[in-house]
Amino acid sequence: MGRTIDYYFTPQSPWTYLGHPRFMAMARAADASVNVLPTDFGKVFPISGGLPLGKRAPQRQAYRLVELARFSLQLGLPLNLQPKFFPVAGDAAARLIVAVDRHDGAEAALKLAGAIFAAVWAQQRDIADPAVLEQLLAELGLSSGRMQQSAEADVQRQYEANTARAIEAGVFGAPSYVIDGEIFWGQDRLEFVKQTLNS
Repeated sequence: MGRTIDYYFTPQSPWTYLGHPRFMAMARAADASVNVLPTDFGKVFPISGGLPLGKRAPQRQAYRLVELARFSLQLGLPLNLQPKFFPVAGDAAARLIVAVDRHDGAEAALKLAGAIFAAVWAQQRDIADPAVLEQLLAELGLSSGRMQQSAEADVQRQYEANTARAIEAGVFGAPSYVIDGEIFWGQDRLEFVKQTLNS
């Protein structure tokens, strides 16, 4: 087994969506283990100086769309710049990823995370709708019982613990990949992740 990567993200992050396939391939190639850590960045931003998208300056919001279009084209990944269901609450999806991780393991949780990212950014689906989350479980062959388990107190505590862990690690944005305490923020830093995994 190779190194361990702490993977901090939110289910509604377009940047995490754009980086996820490459990250998965890198982790597999390096035989790395991944700690799947959906995080509530609504609690991280006030501590780290970040702002939710709607509160950012117009120039920053406009440039974000330019960069998303560039990366979508470069990576060959479909992306709706202004999806039908965005902004969208990600807590229910995050808890579902936690529940799958607990019961089915990291690989299944990572596959679900990828399906959730694509649901928002490529498929115009509402990840705040329990019916959509149930459909995603079914499409991946995962137990529908994970929905009920995602509402359990232990899962909420784990989600909160992930968020506390992110804050303690100095994480401030999604996605963040942390290897031996070193933070790599953003899908555009994945080449550095690859170099570190191979060093």
